Amino acid sequence: MSTSNPPDIARRRWLAATGIGLAAAGARAGQAPFDNTLRVVFNTTETTFDPPQIPDENSSHVAACIFEAPLTYDYLARPTALRPQTAVALPEVSSDFRRYTFRIRPGIFFADDPAFKGRPRELIAEDYVYSVKRYYDPAINSEHLYVFENAKLLGLSELRHEALAAKRRFDYDRAVEGIRALDRYTFVVQLGNPSPRFAYWFAQPALTGAMAREVVEAYGDDIGAHPVGTGPFRLAFWRRGSRIELARRPEYRLQHFAAAPAEGDAQGRAIADELAGRRLPLVDRIEVNVIEEAQPRWLAFLNGQVDQIELPFEFAPIAMPHDRLAPNLARRGIRAQRSLQPDMLMNYFNMTHPVVGGYAPEKVALRRAIGLAFHGDAEISGVRRGQAIVAESVVAPHASGYDAGYRSEMGQYSPARAKALLDLYGYVDRDGDGWRELPDGRPLELRLSTISSQRDRAVSEVWRKSMAEVGLKIRFDVATWADLLKRSRTASLMMWGYAWVATSPDGAFFLGIGYGPNAGESNDARFSLPAYDRLYERQDVLPDGPERDAVMRDAKNLLAAYMPYKAHAHTILTDLLQPRVRGYVRHPFMRDNWCYVGVDREWS
Repeated sequence: MSTSNPPDIARRRWLAATGIGLAAAGARAGQAPFDNTLRVVFNTTETTFDPPQIPDENSSHVAACIFEAPLTYDYLARPTALRPQTAVALPEVSSDFRRYTFRIRPGIFFADDPAFKGRPRELIAEDYVYSVKRYYDPAINSEHLYVFENAKLLGLSELRHEALAAKRRFDYDRAVEGIRALDRYTFVVQLGNPSPRFAYWFAQPALTGAMAREVVEAYGDDIGAHPVGTGPFRLAFWRRGSRIELARRPEYRLQHFAAAPAEGDAQGRAIADELAGRRLPLVDRIEVNVIEEAQPRWLAFLNGQVDQIELPFEFAPIAMPHDRLAPNLARRGIRAQRSLQPDMLMNYFNMTHPVVGGYAPEKVALRRAIGLAFHGDAEISGVRRGQAIVAESVVAPHASGYDAGYRSEMGQYSPARAKALLDLYGYVDRDGDGWRELPDGRPLELRLSTISSQRDRAVSEVWRKSMAEVGLKIRFDVATWADLLKRSRTASLMMWGYAWVATSPDGAFFLGIGYGPNAGESNDARFSLPAYDRLYERQDVLPDGPERDAVMRDAKNLLAAYMPYKAHAHTILTDLLQPRVRGYVRHPFMRDNWCYVGVDREWS
């Protein structure tokens, strides 16, 4: 596929069609003054900027620039390390890991908004109490409720159940032991279960970022389009599914860059030295364009309209032949950063579906056969151009419980074993049409939901060929990402797949997708197995170490045996950076890393 620049007229039309203005092109030609703007792209659409309702990674990145959690991560420390954000210090934690006390720094203010009626609005402890309570509000029906339910914040589940039973509004004003303000700047979280890693949830601004109650009540159902936080940026413009603009808050408090890279980390040390003492954020604006297809994203970067891009897998052989930056790009000063991601690409089977769901031996055999028949290597080499590794479990790299030496059926490709399983349990071709039927003789047709992007179409082709190899008919139901999310929440899909991306070093995040009580939230498969649930609960209360690792391994083995999820890859991302970009590094778990990235006038 050609990557040469289109003719000038075609290029102008293409830029207009993708929503990327020509002003930036003029700036590079010397027709406009330096614009301190970071320009990035999304390859899928965003959804909402209301934290309890955010279902996707892209929306989280935007929200993380607007909201602030009490904690964050050191931008350059590896292994990763927590540090305070709006908190004065890391939380005080009881010896039994059931009580977390957070003290918030005085003098932090929300962005100006009409809801505040012209008065500055200081961040207080009660804002975090209110923000967590919103996850329990039945009217919101947050898919992230499991985060707090699993730890059992005392009294909040009862408050939720009362609202559900009486069909009345959730009582935000009632004090509960699970999370309460002790004074203006101190709040405490009291858990029913020990949770040694609970503090990680309070380092995610798109999850536990502080929201002001008067703002939420002022905007009502439209709060997702009016995010107001204490973070360094505000939402300046939003055209859904097309363009997002974030503007620096001039009144944002004084913060300076500081980080502690590991000894021997040359890249981290260079960034730390270059940016030491610089005021944050480093840019005045962030422009995000949504370009779903790979070729126009790639052309946007080549034409200098985008500062940073995740290299589309389709163009990896051109940009990174033999995993080295192409000479023509290097001569332009473009830089490449490669990193194995804390993610897991998977497909789930709806365990309530009459065809692929259930726990009877023949149902388990069908799911295992489908997993064995899927040609994961073809997806990695053909679709992802080698920019991934085979997944042996649902737990991703960089997270506790991940073992690079672990092997299971989850990562195996064996059409012969798949055929043997199908034959053994009665999935055979009875009518001679070349396709297998169900054991009772009824037609068997798999239905895999997907979106319409070029990459997804290519993955669907791998699925089609893989299933045809073992005599399984498959049909693809194409819909939008937002529609599939809604249908997934109502268990109306047979099979669907997407990526899970870690937001903390805790591997329980991934094991939680099989935990029964999380059904309809993180557990899209609606897998429910008491033996698995007990393992999940046990590892969740153990401190990190060999004992917990062994329990997590047993849990991974059960998921591989029952196959409610087919995990097939962990991606290797290559970030390409224009010469003017400064300070960029991909942190495994931070979502607000744009706040630490600058653009250099000299290179613009």
